[in-house]
Amino acid sequence: MRMLLNLAVMAVITYTALLLLLFFAQPRLIYFPETGYDLIATPEQVGLAYKSVEITTTDNETLHGWFVPAPAATAAKGTVLFFHGNAGNISYRLYYLTMLAELGYDTFIFDYRGYGRSSGSPSESGTYLDAQAAWHYLTATKGIPPARVVLFGESLGGAVAAWLAAREKPGALVLASTFTSVPDMAAKIYPYLPVRLLSRFEYNTLEYLRSVTCPVFVAHSPQDEIVPFEQGQALFQAAPEPKQFLELQGGHNDGFIFMRKPWIKALGDFIGANLGAPL
Repeated sequence: MRMLLNLAVMAVITYTALLLLLFFAQPRLIYFPETGYDLIATPEQVGLAYKSVEITTTDNETLHGWFVPAPAATAAKGTVLFFHGNAGNISYRLYYLTMLAELGYDTFIFDYRGYGRSSGSPSESGTYLDAQAAWHYLTATKGIPPARVVLFGESLGGAVAAWLAAREKPGALVLASTFTSVPDMAAKIYPYLPVRLLSRFEYNTLEYLRSVTCPVFVAHSPQDEIVPFEQGQALFQAAPEPKQFLELQGGHNDGFIFMRKPWIKALGDFIGANLGAPL
C-alpha cells in the first residue's frame, strides 16, 4: 500500500511538473525565429527587383522587410501584404515572391519582431502590432488604397492576417495551411492534458473570421502533417462570401509546390475577380 501511495505521489508530481513546463515553455513551442535566423538569399537572386524597408511599430520595434514590385513590363494589379509562418524568415519565402510577381502583384513581406533582421522578441500582441505597422506602411506611407491590398498569411501568419482583416478593410484575405486557434492545435497535440486551460496564446483565426467582410481564399492539404485538414475546412465554413477553398496536395510546407500550376491559377483568378478596381 505504501509503495502504491508513493507511486501515486510521484505520478502527481510528474504530471504537475509537465503542466508547469508546458505553461512556461509555450513561447518556445510557438515561435522558431532561430530556425534559419540569417537571411539566406534576396529577391534579386531569383530575378526580382526589390527595396529593403525598415518600419517602426507603435512600441518602437524596428521591422525589416522587402518591397518587391511587379515586373516593370506590367502595371501592378494590386499589392500583397505577406505574413509568414512561425519558423524562419522572409528569405525562406522567395517562392511566394516569384509566384506573386508572376501574377502581377507588388508584394511587401516583412519579418515579425525577433525574426530575421527585425528587433525585439516575438509575442502574440507583438505580432499584431507588427501587422498594424506593415498595414500603415502600405496604406499611409505608400498611399495604397486599402481595397487594393491583399492580406496573405501562411500557417501562423494566417492568424495574424485574419486578425488584421477583422479590423481593417483589405481587398481580400488568403489563408494557406492555417489553424483555427492555438488551443485547438494544442488539444490535437496533447489530448491528455488540459491545454485549453493552460494556453497563454489564442491566435483565434476562426473567431477573427467572424468579423471579416472581404473575400476569403482558403488553401489546405489533407496530407498536412502539422495543421489538420479539418481546421482549414472549418475556417472556410466560417468565412464570408465570396470565398473559395482549394484542396492542396502534400505536406504542410510543400503542398503549394505539388499544386503549383492549379494553386497559382486558382489564386490569381480569385483575387483578380474579387479585388477592387484600380483607382
